[in-house]
Amino acid sequence: MSKDPLHTKLCDQLGVEYPIVAFTHCKDVAVAVINSGGFAVLGEAMHTPEDIEADIKWIRDRVDGKPFGIDLVLPASAPAESSLDEIKAKIPQPHWDFKKSVMKKYDCPMPKQSVDLHQWGGLSQALGRAQLEVLLEERVPVIASGLGSPAFLLDAAHARGSKVWGLVGRTRQARRQIEAGVDAVIAQGFDAAGHTGDMGTLSIVAEVASIAGDTPILAAGGITTGRHLAAALCLGASGVWTGTLWLACRESDVDMIVKERLIESSAADTVWSDSISGFTMRVLACPWTEEWKKPEAPRPLASPYQMILSSDYIQGSNDHRRKDLMTEAAGQGVGFVTEMKPARQIVFDMVEEALTAFDDIVGLPD
Repeated sequence: MSKDPLHTKLCDQLGVEYPIVAFTHCKDVAVAVINSGGFAVLGEAMHTPEDIEADIKWIRDRVDGKPFGIDLVLPASAPAESSLDEIKAKIPQPHWDFKKSVMKKYDCPMPKQSVDLHQWGGLSQALGRAQLEVLLEERVPVIASGLGSPAFLLDAAHARGSKVWGLVGRTRQARRQIEAGVDAVIAQGFDAAGHTGDMGTLSIVAEVASIAGDTPILAAGGITTGRHLAAALCLGASGVWTGTLWLACRESDVDMIVKERLIESSAADTVWSDSISGFTMRVLACPWTEEWKKPEAPRPLASPYQMILSSDYIQGSNDHRRKDLMTEAAGQGVGFVTEMKPARQIVFDMVEEALTAFDDIVGLPD
C-alpha cells in the first residue's frame, strides 16, 4: 500500500490533495471545498450564458489558481431548437389537468413569479451549446456533462486545455466515453441523488473500473462518509463524486426548511421518480412524486415536457416555504447527513474516517 492511500491518479490529474469531488449548485460551497483540498463542480444548467461567465470569474477570484469544474446537461433527447411556448403546446391536456388536480388537492400555491425555464440547458440543444461555448471560451479546467455524452466536445475542450468528464449510469455508456477519450468517468449508481439509472453503485463502480484502464473513475451514489470513500477506492475508483453531502452544510444556500428535512431524513424517505424532470431521479418523497405513482395518474412525459409540468409545484412550494410539499434531490446516503457542518469540516472528517477505515482493515505504514 502507498504511504497515502488517498492520493490517487485523480489527485494527480487535478493537482488536488484529496480525491473528493463536491457537486453543488452553490458557489460558496464550491469555493470552500476547493480551498480545503478537495475539488468542486458547480452545476450551471439553469443559468444564462452571462450568469455562467460571471460565476466562473467569481470562483476564480477566490481559489487562488486552483482548478474547478462546471457541469451542464446536454441530453441528446432535447429538441434542437424550440421556444418554451412551442414545447408547452405539445403537452397533452390530461397532463395539465392532472397537474392542476395535484396542486388543488394539496393547496399548493402558485409561484410568486412566473417560473423561468428558458435558461435550462435541457430545454434545447441550442441553449445547451450556448452555455457550453462560455465554458470553452473561459477555458474552464473541467467540463462535466451531467446528462448526455460529452464525446462531441472533446476536441474543442482539449484544444483549450480543458478536461472533460462524463457521468454515466450504465457500463456500456462508460465504455463508449472511455473509448472516445474522456478524461474521467463518473460511475453513478441507483443510490444517487438527482438523475440516475437503475444499476447499484457497488455494481456499476466495479464494472466501470474493470474496463477503465488509465482513465480515472469517480464513484457516485449514496457516498456521504469516509467509509464510503475508502470502499470506492477499494472498488477501483480514483475518487468520489458527492452531492447530498453538501446540501445541509453551513455554506449551502439551500432553504433552511429543506436543510432540516435532509437532516431528519433517511434513505427510506427518498424516492426514485421520473415525475419531476422526465428523467429518473432520486429526491425526497413529496406529494407530487406520490401522486404520479398512482394508477389513475397519466404516465410522466419525457424531458423537457415533464420538467415544465412540475415547475409550478416545485417553485410554488419553495416560494411559500411549504415544508409539507417541498422536495430536494437527495441520495440514499442522506441518513448520514445529521448536522449543519462547515464544508471544510466535512472534507476533513471524510478524510479522517477514510484513513481510519484503511487502518482498521490492513494497517497503515508508519
